[in-house]
Amino acid sequence: MSVWITGANGFIGRYLISELARAGDAVHGLGHGAFDESDRRRLGLKTWINGEIEAANLNALAAMHGLPSKIFHLAGGSSVGLSIELPLEDFSRTVASTARLLEWLRNSAPHCLLVVASSAAVYGANHDGPISEHAALAPMAPYGHHKLMMEQLCKSYALSYGISSVVVRLFSVYGANLRKQLLWDVCSRLSQGGPSLNLGGTGSEMRDWTDVRDVARLLATLGALPCDERYRVINGGSGSGTRVADIADMMVRHFGGETTVSYSGRARPGDPYSLVADDSTLRRIGFEWRIPLERGIMDYVTWFKGQARG
Repeated sequence: MSVWITGANGFIGRYLISELARAGDAVHGLGHGAFDESDRRRLGLKTWINGEIEAANLNALAAMHGLPSKIFHLAGGSSVGLSIELPLEDFSRTVASTARLLEWLRNSAPHCLLVVASSAAVYGANHDGPISEHAALAPMAPYGHHKLMMEQLCKSYALSYGISSVVVRLFSVYGANLRKQLLWDVCSRLSQGGPSLNLGGTGSEMRDWTDVRDVARLLATLGALPCDERYRVINGGSGSGTRVADIADMMVRHFGGETTVSYSGRARPGDPYSLVADDSTLRRIGFEWRIPLERGIMDYVTWFKGQARG
């Protein structure tokens, strides 16, 4: 089975390549950046095209390997902060790329299933407790607005042209090789030593943390389900919220030492207070998250220390 991944060279993409290749799929990728040849073989990626998601590159993949049975669309903006700083670039990465992909599917592969990685950022703020897929959508930053536009494009092509899409709204994905966001920042600063560490926000912000290994398995699972709806939205969260302060304390404990963590009390722009999934849809599907948060944080700290030594 020929499966394509856009953004395959990204954080989640590399884990998804391995997950799909282990299941026996022939995996081909398209996106930006050089892909080391040894990494490509190790992960199980058959083909890599370094370029834009546009008809010429999609046609090139199809000419080499035939039309795909499914495409996992992971390409797009990946930072709230960068979307605020460079909104047009984030729009191009997320919205324009999706429009080009959908138009290619309409013309060349209308029966291909599209599994789309969106974000819980589409929900915005003012949600108390687990958020269902039917909750009001009020993104706070260009990043969330563009993810919502992407979703709306998928829905439009599903209703108008029959292009089947499964949109997965991912929550706080973490894991080895993630070199940004809270875990990277905390580890980087802990590695510098010092008795104290001051972080932004209040520490009581709630997030739904999911290990990238589980997330890759989730995406592969959703791509393998019977396609009984043209357009479907599913929360990619565990349903369990954890405070930022508890994450930081966990990291300090696994890192070693007795660093005291404090908080500025000032929220970052575009940063909702609480983003926790209602996971009832995943439970009905029968999907189970396998990696406990404590283990995942321990694995991340171990990875960080290893790459720092290397």
